[in-house]
Amino acid sequence: MLYVVPTPIGNLQDITLRALEVLKTADAVLCEDTRRTQILLSHFGISKPTYRYNENDERSVARCLEALQSGKTCALVSDCGTPCISDPGWKLVRQAVEAGIKVSSLPGPSAVACALAGAGITGGAFTFLGFLPRKAGKAAKLIAAAYALHHPVVIYESPYRVVKMLQLIAATLGADTPVVLARELSKVYEQWLRGTAAELAAELGKKNKVQGEFVMIIDRPAAPEREEENETDPYF
Repeated sequence: MLYVVPTPIGNLQDITLRALEVLKTADAVLCEDTRRTQILLSHFGISKPTYRYNENDERSVARCLEALQSGKTCALVSDCGTPCISDPGWKLVRQAVEAGIKVSSLPGPSAVACALAGAGITGGAFTFLGFLPRKAGKAAKLIAAAYALHHPVVIYESPYRVVKMLQLIAATLGADTPVVLARELSKVYEQWLRGTAAELAAELGKKNKVQGEFVMIIDRPAAPEREEENETDPYF
């Protein structure tokens, strides 16, 4: 049995009761960084074997799969948030499903959901790109294609590249493109910044040091309503 277990993105109080129960009863915890996961487990008085799961190492994936095939119940966690969502885990989940191993995914903390809920710009569809390629050309193409769908676009970015990303958004979509930045979500220094891509790039560019992980939401007006005569067309 494989459980996909979300962990807090900053505030330890955000862990769910079900997540704690799974971590207490699992035979082992598979994690990105055993040291960070041990801090979480120790905080809640949980003592369990932890094993590093490295998605880029096929031997690591194979070892974790072997543990599941031997009948062990394992909890898969990332350093923070929900595994498999811009975090490791999807390869193991896919191989477990293919091997006939039961997989249960728990609901819980997710930076993209937290940011969208607090941004107040959509109650429906959005396009999530996660971390973009380092090459500006590839990143610009992805941003432009996602923006053309007429939904808000969500990006994860590090504090070291956030200004350059805002400048790229301004150059690709226009300086007046509205952007919402959520920094250090659920932590003591949580901050929300709203403005155009150019304004936010200038504001953050003045700082000697930018800290904290960012969720960037590129706003986009909703697509025009369909013509009335087409609204009765069958969906299927």
